[in-house]
Amino acid sequence: MMNNSINKKYWLGIAIALIIGIIVGAQFFGGSNESFQTTEAEHEHESTTWTCSMHPQIRSQEPGQCPICGMDLIPLAKGADHKDNPMAVKMSATAAKLANIQTIVVGKENAIKSIRLNGKVMPNERLVKTQPSHVDGRIEELLVNTTGEEVKAGQKLASIYSPELITAQQELLQAIQIKDKQPALYRASVEKLKALRVADSQIKDLEKSGKVSGNIGIYADRSGIVLDKKVNVGDYLKKGEALFTIADLSKVWVVFDAYEGDLNFIEVGDELSFTVASLPGKDLSGKITFVNPTVNPQTRVTSVRVEVKNTDGKLKPEMFAVATVQSDVSKSHELILPKTAVMWTGERSVVYVQDSESEEPSFELREVLLGPSLGNGYSIAGGLEVGERVVVNGTFTVDAAAQLAGKPSMMNPQGGVAMTGHNHGNMDKSSSAEKPDIKKVEMEVSAQTKKEISAVLQSYFELKDALVTSDESLAVQAADKMEAALDKVQMGEMKEMAHAQWMAALPELHSLMTKFNSQANIDVLRKAFLRLSEEMVQIAEAFGPFEKPIYVLSCPMADNNKGGDWLSASEEIMNPYYGDMMLKCGDVKKKID
Repeated sequence: MMNNSINKKYWLGIAIALIIGIIVGAQFFGGSNESFQTTEAEHEHESTTWTCSMHPQIRSQEPGQCPICGMDLIPLAKGADHKDNPMAVKMSATAAKLANIQTIVVGKENAIKSIRLNGKVMPNERLVKTQPSHVDGRIEELLVNTTGEEVKAGQKLASIYSPELITAQQELLQAIQIKDKQPALYRASVEKLKALRVADSQIKDLEKSGKVSGNIGIYADRSGIVLDKKVNVGDYLKKGEALFTIADLSKVWVVFDAYEGDLNFIEVGDELSFTVASLPGKDLSGKITFVNPTVNPQTRVTSVRVEVKNTDGKLKPEMFAVATVQSDVSKSHELILPKTAVMWTGERSVVYVQDSESEEPSFELREVLLGPSLGNGYSIAGGLEVGERVVVNGTFTVDAAAQLAGKPSMMNPQGGVAMTGHNHGNMDKSSSAEKPDIKKVEMEVSAQTKKEISAVLQSYFELKDALVTSDESLAVQAADKMEAALDKVQMGEMKEMAHAQWMAALPELHSLMTKFNSQANIDVLRKAFLRLSEEMVQIAEAFGPFEKPIYVLSCPMADNNKGGDWLSASEEIMNPYYGDMMLKCGDVKKKID
């Protein structure tokens, strides 16, 4: 009985101790577990970054609403790199390679501005003289009858009948008879004839023969080229009236037109090299001796003069010349960027800078301050640092990607998706945004912008006409004109949809323009025009109507029987894809009116 009682007490004690241990353990270990869970939740909450699905540049550490559109913020995906720049647009390495995006590291170098000038050869005005008549009289004979003839000093140019000369000759003959008694009278008669530019040989002949000549010769005062013949046989001249304009072309001027924007980089004494078409491969040079101090109010240009020796006579007046002036525009090394890196909106200039810390290609918009234009590049006065990497090829492609991603872009510096298809102010947050049909949306552009787009279309029509006549040279010129017109289209007043449509088309248009060059044959040009027309048809439909109707024409045989469209200002079928072979192949597909 005693043993049983002891056993019961023993097990009862163990049970009580176990219960107490559980209670105490619950107090410590249970409280510890709650604290861990709370701390973990707090850390999870603290580590969550919230953003807007429509405006990804918005980042917040707490949930809430987007300050731009009012949408509920959503958490970033787990594992998102919080070091990523929210203002930058990211691309995969494959996408960047396919888009042919190229970058360079910004560095300092001498800022040498290359200025191209057009001009022509002109006579040196200091060496242009008139050949006058020294007496009153009538032209009896002209020995130089055309402009361009070369004359030598002392060469007989014409014969003139002059009563004044006849009287002077008679006076000399009378003075000869009393020469011994009145030598002064003789000398005065001789000097009078010399004053009338009668040659010594003529005076001697007169004294020897004793016969008065009715006609007397006019002799060239200087050598040169006859630039202007001012008289004909039978004309009556007064003393001092000009017979010819004669220029000495052993030294000539080459006069170039310089725009007022370039005058700050051109100075007297600068070395200038130039070429003329008649001397291919030969570089000529000279120093600038004069810069005209006035600017033409209509053309906004002034003249720059170079004096050149022309002893061999190969430089002829009115020859065209093309010159290049190299001007050092910096006192020290400056940042230089190719022009392809810079996008200009009319009010500001921007570039895309690559994030050096991002594993994948990541580009951020950066506004820069431009210095002087340097031919194919710009001097950068502010906005970039040495060592930064900037996009120089594919800039418009990166900008288009930024537009679609809602990141800051050239025409939308604050970011935000331009094409949402809904009103942010009254939106159903449960519904997703849809991209609207571009053809159903009226493009909001200013009258000036529409005029600029019309200029692009006009140059496109000229390109089409050149391909109709199979004129390769004219086609290249028209393409150059079209590319210049594209650069003049200002996008500042284009609203959301219009801007997005234009930006989507612009990189392809610029890419196609490079195919129109002087080395391309007519087949290559027509193939490029086929792709160009695809883009231009979309632009005409999106931004029309214009002041005059535009017709979309189509040829089922173009592009290896796949068919091809083109735009025309008239309904007349003039096929640009085959020239004379199938000039009338096609029909009117649509009228944009």
